[in-house]
Amino acid sequence: MGRIIALANQKGGVGKTTTAINLAASLAALEKKVLVVDADPQANATSGIGVDIKKVEVTIYDCLIDGKSPREALVPCSIEHLMVIPSNIDLVGAEIEMLDMPEREKILKKVLAELRDDFDYILIDCSPSLGLLTVNALTAADSVIIPVQCEYFALEGLGKLLNTIKIIQSNLNPALEIEGFLLTMYDARLRLSNQVVEEVNKHFQQMVFKTIIQRNVKLSEAPSFGQPAILYDAESRGTVNYLNLAQELIEKNEIATKQAQEN
Repeated sequence: MGRIIALANQKGGVGKTTTAINLAASLAALEKKVLVVDADPQANATSGIGVDIKKVEVTIYDCLIDGKSPREALVPCSIEHLMVIPSNIDLVGAEIEMLDMPEREKILKKVLAELRDDFDYILIDCSPSLGLLTVNALTAADSVIIPVQCEYFALEGLGKLLNTIKIIQSNLNPALEIEGFLLTMYDARLRLSNQVVEEVNKHFQQMVFKTIIQRNVKLSEAPSFGQPAILYDAESRGTVNYLNLAQELIEKNEIATKQAQEN
């Protein structure tokens, strides 16, 4: 059964979509079956992974609002083992349309239940808000990765996100775990970057991924070519960082599965 991981932070520009695309591509390169669910109306994960939004016929919107099967929405990518359920601008209206639907917080959970056994990892790229779409993603997920950029306002707003996660654990998804805090946009030359790393590690200790994503030009360029960094430049620092993160995630989950079996 696949592990569903939401990438969430209501703050924009923290590296959520970059992480969704590149972590997914790295997991696929390590021969895991991976699905990216683009739950952001901006559809950056869709285009960044190389899917032409104009040619997409069925999106996550159609699955959530019109009850289309998620199998109809699956689009293969240029990396083996990697698929995406695309998004488009229609998703902007989904939150309002979902308001009157029964069990509105669990719609995405039901959609993904159909696909769970087909993939090792399902990554949900959330929109930069704590609206109903993000609540759906956190209700559907087993865990959440929280990207934190190594910049001045890094910790601002994290309290609100953690509060939302607590509410969801209490009311909608008691099994939801924090997979980890991921430090992104790290620049070793800046004292501020190092202070943020220190601060996040002090606050969240074991919950912080050992892998840190460094600032990298190739990572920024790759989406405009519709490619994950691993295809755009396999040798780049960004590619290596995300391969290390994928490896860390796999090992962490293998240890957790083993422990669960022993208990």
